[in-house]
Amino acid sequence: MSTTRAVLDGYTRLRQQVAVMLELARAGEWDALIERQSGYLQLVDRVRQLDKDARLDHEGLQCKAELLEAILADDLAIREQLMARRSELGQLMDTSRRQRDLHRSYGKQAASVIDAAGKFDPETS
Repeated sequence: MSTTRAVLDGYTRLRQQVAVMLELARAGEWDALIERQSGYLQLVDRVRQLDKDARLDHEGLQCKAELLEAILADDLAIREQLMARRSELGQLMDTSRRQRDLHRSYGKQAASVIDAAGKFDPETS
């Protein structure tokens, strides 16, 4: 296989890999996304090495540009998904921290209020 063909095949595989990663991000499959990222980064390194030595004609450059554009668009969408997930996790951590602080401050009192409420609630009796 020529270097030119190998480079374009590499970019095509990168495009396919990043499309799968985007679907995983959209589905909230974070562990699978992380597993895929390792293979993706290895493929990026291989394509980078091949790309240094390749001499692409106009058609090859056009194909490479289109693939890169699609790869970058999906990469941006993945980053947006990750930012939303980070925000969601931050909110969960804040809620957990507030609950922990309330429990530390009012733990025994809150437990006794809950126990007392259970005694007087007709649905639990």
